[in-house]
Amino acid sequence: MSDFTTEIKTKQPEAETHLRNVDLNLLTVFDAVMQLQNITRAANMLGMSQPAVSNAVARLKVMFNDDLFVRYGRGIQPTMRARQLFGPVRQALQLVMNELPGAGFDPNISMRQFNVAICSPLDKRLTSQVLNAIDTLSTGVSIKLQTIVNDNIEHQLRYQNIEFMISYRKFERADFCNQALFNDELVLVAAKNHPRISPHMSDEKYLKEKHAVMVLDRFYSFSSAYYDDPELQSLITYQGTDLFSVMEIVSKTDMVALVPRWLAQSNAGMLNLSVIPLPWMKNHLTCYLSWHESSSKDKGNMWMKSLLSQCVLSL
Repeated sequence: MSDFTTEIKTKQPEAETHLRNVDLNLLTVFDAVMQLQNITRAANMLGMSQPAVSNAVARLKVMFNDDLFVRYGRGIQPTMRARQLFGPVRQALQLVMNELPGAGFDPNISMRQFNVAICSPLDKRLTSQVLNAIDTLSTGVSIKLQTIVNDNIEHQLRYQNIEFMISYRKFERADFCNQALFNDELVLVAAKNHPRISPHMSDEKYLKEKHAVMVLDRFYSFSSAYYDDPELQSLITYQGTDLFSVMEIVSKTDMVALVPRWLAQSNAGMLNLSVIPLPWMKNHLTCYLSWHESSSKDKGNMWMKSLLSQCVLSL
């Protein structure tokens, strides 16, 4: 027991000395260069000269024993090692920033870019409102919206490669936060000349039809929550990548599809579709804004969360 204790006591100072020899200010340079992938723009954001940032990057390469950044066109591109480091480094910096006195966020002077994942068809409903709101309220803040969502989304949110996700999916893990934005009413759509569809559809008739759905992916799909039952999956004849293409196919066939009422009403005339209510089933689906708890105290994220919530009120 005494030998084990002695070993711990001799190793601990060595680790502490190693950390004291690291210039932690270099990590803020790494974070800025990773965000902007341009030395000049990173220097401007940090209030440093370009040579000073280049020198810091050279020291970072020695610290991590990796090139970290390689030239790409007029900018630079991070290596795989840099991409692996970005999430943990950014999360650590944010934890420190959150505890500093007077830590705040001013959208009028900030050059921060927010990354938001938004699932189809919500992108069609919210994207223009979000972009217009940012243009109105801020001259420096920008936002990047993406509709490509996969099984890696939890990792991206945890390390703030993506700050928020807007979807019909609620994250159940304790370290994720969810805010309900609104409820969408579901309706059934079918071609106007469909031989069996009427405003007085029943559950029995509904289950005899061929169905068109979005791809059944648990993170991305609008449809997956309604076709978990293998018996219902047997009704599926067509899987599309987005609901508009699904509705277009439905308008030209005898298939039917579940879509939000707002999407059905905005396209029914153009596509010559019938819109049928669904009183026999749970016909409301909640849209959520989700983020990782580690970013909850980030003043910038709090500002963006408020803006996204306000955009919903204008719908």
